Amino acid sequence: MRRSLLVTAAAAISMVLLAMLVPMAILVRSYALEDRLARAALEVQAVETVVSGQDAGAVGQYVDRLNDKDSHTQVTVLYPDGLEIGPDRGQDELVLDARNTGRARVDDVPGGSQILVPVSRGGNSALPSQTPVIRIVVDEPGITSVVGVAWGLLAVLALALLAGSLVVVDRLGRSFVLPIRQLAEHTQTLGRPGAVTPVAAIEGPPEVQELAGAVERLTGRIQLLLARERESVADLSHRLRTPVTALRLRVETVDDPVLRDRLAGDLDALQATVDEIVREARRSEREGLDPRTDAVAVVTERVRHWEALAEDQGRAYDLHLTASGPLLRASRADLEALVDVLLDNVFSHTPDDAAVRITLDATDDLVELVVEDAGPGLPAGLDATGRGESGSGSTGLGLSIAARTAEDSGGAITTGASDMGGARVSVTLRTD
Repeated sequence: MRRSLLVTAAAAISMVLLAMLVPMAILVRSYALEDRLARAALEVQAVETVVSGQDAGAVGQYVDRLNDKDSHTQVTVLYPDGLEIGPDRGQDELVLDARNTGRARVDDVPGGSQILVPVSRGGNSALPSQTPVIRIVVDEPGITSVVGVAWGLLAVLALALLAGSLVVVDRLGRSFVLPIRQLAEHTQTLGRPGAVTPVAAIEGPPEVQELAGAVERLTGRIQLLLARERESVADLSHRLRTPVTALRLRVETVDDPVLRDRLAGDLDALQATVDEIVREARRSEREGLDPRTDAVAVVTERVRHWEALAEDQGRAYDLHLTASGPLLRASRADLEALVDVLLDNVFSHTPDDAAVRITLDATDDLVELVVEDAGPGLPAGLDATGRGESGSGSTGLGLSIAARTAEDSGGAITTGASDMGGARVSVTLRTD
């Protein structure tokens, strides 16, 4: 935002400066040319005096001295009999018009302007055919003259105005950007574990202060709702514990052992479900709203944990693990559960001598875990993302847990056949 504001301000200020300075530069050059013409007009008076009272030789010496003295003005005297003294010779229609009308004139010529002044020598020279004409050619001021100095000063002035304006705009932009940045840094801490600190007093535009107040109120409301949710879940767990214990005691009095074992299993499942609900409800308190975990380190540690079981079974356990990877948007507990689900399926539903191959690759923005085995493979039509929909004895049991973890991190899970002859399960986890 701050950079965009500076770029926009620089473009607008540059256009304004160009609109002002370009006409000023043209005026400076025009004024410089007018100044040269004014000085040339004074020279005309002196030359006119010499031409009217001296012969051609004296006029030539005087004209040569003038032309040597000023390189920007060239004087030429054009006599009606064809005699021409000076560098700019040739009598065109403009010269003839000045001689015949007896009026001086100023005309634009390539590279500057010229002044034509007819000179009366008295007597018969009053006739047009006897009137000499003084031509003074004035060069247009260039970059090497005082015009260049003036243009340089204008350029320096423009740069100074632009720099000063950008400094003012930058200070103004900081008054907007810094409060918003402080507020953004505060909001990024809301998803981390621990107590939420109140937002510090933000100085800035009224709109930013109102936004900070709204964020503070929203944070307080969310914290209140989460606290109430945790209290409700804890109360539910406490309320259920007593009747479940009473039911367990009654189940133990059942004479039929088959029925007693089945009821005990149902109570165990109920207790596990309640414990899972409580654990999930308290997840945000333990991990924060936006947990970040070193997936490579956690997965590697968990894969090594299962290696001992593979050795006990005499099962080939081939590992291809990368050394490091990015932080993923997942908790440590979810990643450990993901690995446990994938490997538990392999160890539970394949022969003890079926080989296992585990590959872990990582880039800057994703981690891919591939588990392959040499078992019987996955059943046809298996939906890896199904919730609690696994066939009896299939290796797809519990894959929905892995699918949920992958989806929460922006990834996915795919299943297929491995070149080892069994199943292949690939889980992709992303940073965003």
